[in-house]
Amino acid sequence: MSGIIGKKVGMTSIFDAEGRNIPCTVIEAGPCVVTQVKTEEKDGYVSVQLGYDEAKAKNTTQPLMGHFAKANTTPKRKLVEFEQFEESVSLGDTVTVNIFNEGDFVDVVGTSKGKGFQGVVKRHGFAGVGGQTHGQHNRGRAPGSLGAASYPARVFKGMRMAGRTGGDRVKIQNLQVLKVYAEQNLVVVSGSIPGAKGSYVILDK
Repeated sequence: MSGIIGKKVGMTSIFDAEGRNIPCTVIEAGPCVVTQVKTEEKDGYVSVQLGYDEAKAKNTTQPLMGHFAKANTTPKRKLVEFEQFEESVSLGDTVTVNIFNEGDFVDVVGTSKGKGFQGVVKRHGFAGVGGQTHGQHNRGRAPGSLGAASYPARVFKGMRMAGRTGGDRVKIQNLQVLKVYAEQNLVVVSGSIPGAKGSYVILDK
């Protein structure tokens, strides 16, 4: 499975050959540097670690500085391991968007936008207690009864209640690669992907 790290640029739309308007997302993907190659003999499994986005040396720990020095590259902000890599790569190699072709299908992983602490209506789609009649003047967005009484005298794990929303790792599968602009390190995929503009995303073939 070939992959690459990138940043979400934003959304736009393009027209296909039949004249249909297709919503799509522009991703700045790579170039990424191979910072580690793990083998079955040494590490117990096979994977390739890629580094993306320049980081300042003063903000990088000394162990990581030595890690990047082995790959003969500058410090990177984002490191991601890919379990299987189709092409044979070596330490210090550069991976670009050329690993993708128009028409390929990819999975995109990102971190969804954080919404902060939210109530049950926004977080889980509750309908609220009801109207304003029968003395209910302030229960429009209340959760209502959530079960649990003197027995079992506790809240079951996974109970849908108010709480922190968003900021989760989300994978969107089978998005089609519509355009690849190798000179600008850009790839255009169909549909939307999680995260805010400028957030890191991971593309997997």
